[in-house]
Order: sequence, then structure tokens, then C-alpha cells
Amino acid sequence: MQAKFGPAGNSEAFSAKNKSTLAAPQYLSEMGLDCYEYECGRGVKVSDNIAKGMLENSQKFGIALSLHSPYFISLSSVEKEKRDNSINYILQSCDAAKRMGADRVVIHSGSCGKMSREEALELAKDTLLRARKEAIAQGFEDIHFCPETMGKVNQLGNLYEVLELCKLDDTFLPCVDFGHLNARDLGGIKSKEDYAKILDDIENALGKDRVKIFHSHFSKIMYTVPGGEKKHLTFEQNEGYGPDFEPLMELIAERDLSPQFICESAGTQDIDALAMKKYYLSVK
Repeated sequence: MQAKFGPAGNSEAFSAKNKSTLAAPQYLSEMGLDCYEYECGRGVKVSDNIAKGMLENSQKFGIALSLHSPYFISLSSVEKEKRDNSINYILQSCDAAKRMGADRVVIHSGSCGKMSREEALELAKDTLLRARKEAIAQGFEDIHFCPETMGKVNQLGNLYEVLELCKLDDTFLPCVDFGHLNARDLGGIKSKEDYAKILDDIENALGKDRVKIFHSHFSKIMYTVPGGEKKHLTFEQNEGYGPDFEPLMELIAERDLSPQFICESAGTQDIDALAMKKYYLSVK
């Protein structure tokens, strides 16, 4: 198995030529890409027609699908109603994912608010476990929950916290957003060794099977001190913000890992995903 590469949502180039997301699988296949993340960040509104079309087209053109659940999910809210609502949003995401043939749902964990990080993590664990239990009851046991590393310092979702959430269930896969990790550490990813430590930490926490197929987001992200993430950039916008993708691609090839890389560059996510794939293949 090889690593897969594709965009989060639709790029500017795609949108200039196509009116419907249903054209994305063929478009990406013709570019030489392998995967696509369907965006439900502002709410899960996926009609049966769209889901059926995405299922048929992704299978026809060999594109692996994942789905990004709503941004307003907060696993760690102190308000029980918000946590219960978050479970419902996750279940809606699982339903849409299943109908379109996606097997991974990316989930934001929320913020720490005025709690300690430990208290926020315990709340998030409880919410995610309840969501998983209900997902199984509703027939979504084949959907992988992918808790995501977050880019702002005050958000729940550093690497340790995401790995702790993934320990709750053997089917959970970490969504390791390297741009987010770099931003929240204020430029902490500078070398191949920094990437190697992240991959080692995933394997040590979750084992060889899950590090082999983890989910990933990648983009260059502008950050501020001390807050962290400010905005996503493109690979062309060389403003001194990282991280660089080349050392990571080398490690993925050397270690024979096969994650799904979803590029979240600002408008050029398909072009930049292809740049990552070409470099990965050149070193593999």
C-alpha cells in the first residue's frame, strides 16, 4: 500500500471549471490524486442524490473519501447540552459518510475554556465514547473517528491529547494536522527529526497498525505568538512559516507507511497535494 493524497474540499481551479462537487472524483483522478475530504464544517447537509453521486463517482475513479464533521463540535464543553449536540453532529456526519462511502470522519475536540487541560480531556473522552457507542447502535461501526490535532494553543488537541482520545477505541485513527502542530508550537517542526518524533509518538501510543494508516492534514499555516494558528497559506506563499513537507514525505517512504494526506492549502489544495505526492513517489 502507498500513501494517498488529495484536497480538503474544492480548490479555486476546480470551482472555476465545475459547478458540482460530484465532478471532484474524476477531476482528482485525472490529476493523479487518490483521496478527497468532503467538507461539512458548517453543518451536515448532504442530500441522498449528492451522497449517491459521490459514492458512485469515487468508486468509479478510485478516490478514497473522508468527511470533515462540523467545526462547532465541542467534545469538552462544560455545558452538557453542547456535548449532547456534538454527539448528534458526529452521528449526522457518520450517516452522511456511510451514504457516500467515506470511512473516516474528522472531529474537532473543542477548547479548554477556563478548565484545566486534564479536565477538558476527561470531558472529551466521555463525549467521544458515548458518540462511538451510539454510532455502533445506529450501524456506523465501520466509520473511523479521527480526532484532529488543533492549531490554537488554547484548544484541546495537542498530539498527546489526540492520542489519548484515540486510545479509547481500537478503531479510532488520529488526524495529525502537521500545520496545526507547527502553529501551536510556534514553529516547532523544523527538521526531519521533529517529524520522526511525532511518528514515533503515534506508534508508541497506538501501535504499528494504526501509525501505518493514520489520517493527516497538511498545509503551511501562519501563526501568532502566543496564540498559534492564524490562517492557512499556500505552498507558494513562502513567508517563513512552515512546515516543509519534504522531510515528512521521506520518512513516510522510508517507514513504508500509507496514511491519507489531505491538503488544506488556501485555494491551491489540489495542486499542493500533487506536489506532495510527486515528491513522495520520487523518494519512494
